[in-house]
Amino acid sequence: MTIADLKAIVAAQARAAGFDLVRVTTAADFADDRDAALERIREGRMDGLAWYIESRVRRGASPAELLPGAQSVICLGVSYLRDDDPADADADAVGSAAAGRVARYARVRDYHRAMKRRMRDFVRGLEQALGSAVAARWYVDDGPMLDRAAANRAGIGWFGKNTNILTPGYGSWVLLGQVITDLPLDPDAPLKKSCGACVLCIDDCPTGAIVAPYVVDNARCISYLTIENRGAIPRELRPLIGDWVFGCDICQDVCPVNRKAQPGGLTTENAEDAENFPKTAALSAAPAVNRPLDLIELLGLSESDFRARFAGTSIMRAKHSGMQRNACVALGNLGDAAAIPALGRALRDAAPLVRGHAAWALGRIGGPTAAALLSAAAAVETDAGVLEEIAAALAELPPPLTAR
Repeated sequence: MTIADLKAIVAAQARAAGFDLVRVTTAADFADDRDAALERIREGRMDGLAWYIESRVRRGASPAELLPGAQSVICLGVSYLRDDDPADADADAVGSAAAGRVARYARVRDYHRAMKRRMRDFVRGLEQALGSAVAARWYVDDGPMLDRAAANRAGIGWFGKNTNILTPGYGSWVLLGQVITDLPLDPDAPLKKSCGACVLCIDDCPTGAIVAPYVVDNARCISYLTIENRGAIPRELRPLIGDWVFGCDICQDVCPVNRKAQPGGLTTENAEDAENFPKTAALSAAPAVNRPLDLIELLGLSESDFRARFAGTSIMRAKHSGMQRNACVALGNLGDAAAIPALGRALRDAAPLVRGHAAWALGRIGGPTAAALLSAAAAVETDAGVLEEIAAALAELPPPLTAR
């Protein structure tokens, strides 16, 4: 079997396993990307991600350390863009003005499981086609592998200035996976593409998280603040989050490359392969987040109700208290007085993290009812952090009108 034949088998099996994109790079270390990641850590740009440490980066930059005897890295991609996504609808979709937005990738069932199943099927298909065992390790973004570095070097796409990988045909609406193998495969060349002078993603980021081209300050990113962050969202950033309650797509929505992106399946670039590679199976939609979230309903969910509703989705990463915290921030930004009763209940009954953000939201909405709820809470609250939030909210309320 020739190297070309082997490469053709890899491509065929990747399509059969449900991947939209497949390219190959060598198993050489990702030295430049390793050094850039280490610099970001030392600059404090990755603060808040306790697991993102130097030893992890060094290990993830070395395919041969992850798989002794590695000869190649097969880079895979699946588009999560759908042409029937109702979650882009306005608040009428939930019958309430209190609707919160969720990043697109979270609108499909937990992609980590789906991607790993497909990569497992891909490796098994390779072994069956070759008639021999294949040494392989596969990773999604929850492993140490420098996934975007691999995708860039393999030519899956190129780095956008928001640090996402932009792909021809599918834009950045792509989930990435890597399979390190002992197969001797000819590497593909990186793409000769770039974002040129475009800085729309930088200019439109409401929190200023993209501090320079290709440099993101994690602690300011809405995705971090609403998902990985386990503590309070800094007060100065809360108004900038808007109605996002899980992740953020702003830097992707404004990207010119994404305006031409197609949903998963064959693109015009690989349409000539249609007879050999049938249309890729779409990732399963997550009904619980396949529309804007009703924030008042979310704020009232018990821990067990939350788990029952969002089991099997990426929403679970933010946890019950984190999503209720996010709902408070979004409600405060939306400013709808109809949310005051729900925020008042949260101020009495929820976890301290949620109570503090409920106080902030009531202060943002304002009015005599909100003021009364805050004053009543101040008289019974015992948590120092919540008391501080209540005091700040009361201080920001406009003074009551006096009779003349």
